[in-house]
Amino acid sequence: MLKEFQEFISKGNVMDLAVGVIIGAAFGKIVTSLVEDIIMPIVGAIFGGLDFNNYFFGLSSAVNATSLADAKKQGAVFAYGSFITAVLNFLILAFIIFLMVKAVNNMRRRLEREKPAAPAAPPPADVALLTEIRDLLAKR
Repeated sequence: MLKEFQEFISKGNVMDLAVGVIIGAAFGKIVTSLVEDIIMPIVGAIFGGLDFNNYFFGLSSAVNATSLADAKKQGAVFAYGSFITAVLNFLILAFIIFLMVKAVNNMRRRLEREKPAAPAAPPPADVALLTEIRDLLAKR
């Protein structure tokens, strides 16, 4: 079992997957920063100058704080601003991944069109012999 595990780990696919996960996590942080630090402040300014992450309403009468962090300390809150930020983050990430996959697919199609056609393999000897016989009979 240990040998099988070693073979599994040493395959290239596992390493490719590990690299993909690490790069994906780093890319996710970039997109999160883009959404939280650039896009959401603009959206917040459009909706009254507030930090969009701080859009919430308390689920109990004890919640009277103005920031989400303080409100969570006071009781249960419905933090719809954070949810909207997360959804927007997901949509931007999904769109960027879609564009990357589309670019790779276009590049593959272009390379397949540019690739010269493989020369036809010569027919097997028996087929070539039968073709010659057919051609000789057709000449008679």
